[in-house]
Amino acid sequence: MSYYLVDFENVKKDGLDGIHLLGEDDQVCIFYSKNADSISFDQHRRIMESKAAIEFCKVDVGSKNALDFQLATQLGFLIANRTADQYYIVSKDKGFDILGGYWKGRGVSVTLIADISGKSHDHETQELRAKLSEKLQEILKEEKDVSVNEVLKIVQQYKTKQGIMNALTKKYPSKDNKKSSRIYRAIKPLLSDKKGS
Repeated sequence: MSYYLVDFENVKKDGLDGIHLLGEDDQVCIFYSKNADSISFDQHRRIMESKAAIEFCKVDVGSKNALDFQLATQLGFLIANRTADQYYIVSKDKGFDILGGYWKGRGVSVTLIADISGKSHDHETQELRAKLSEKLQEILKEEKDVSVNEVLKIVQQYKTKQGIMNALTKKYPSKDNKKSSRIYRAIKPLLSDKKGS
């Protein structure tokens, strides 16, 4: 038996992919809030088709990470009551990885996945890395002494555009920083998910 705790505020409709394939021994708790509290008719149909026991848990918001704390508390309660053999947290919030490690040390399997069908973040990360690498190769083909892999590492390591620019300047120094500026301008269209301007 598997138990799925869905961070609907984080994954929205995509997190419910595969819910209609679950068996009658499986259980799902969909955590939602006033910030994310609606689904499409298609999603509703898939939920109705599911044989799993499904619970909707509206959480109180008002403080940062309110849903995350309530989901983690529910997970601990479920594990203490031996509700399932396997627990899945359906979220793209990597902060939940810490729960998997914590419970693994206590003999309980808790896995972070991107949707109910079981798509792992590792698979998702590999796909994104391949796409980004392909784009970087195309963009940086004029920069003969620039390693696409090094630039890719920098892009993945830093959360802000300024952090990326600083790392490029350090990696590819020049007197007037023209090289790092040229690289940054070339890759900037790929950085829409990074903080900063």
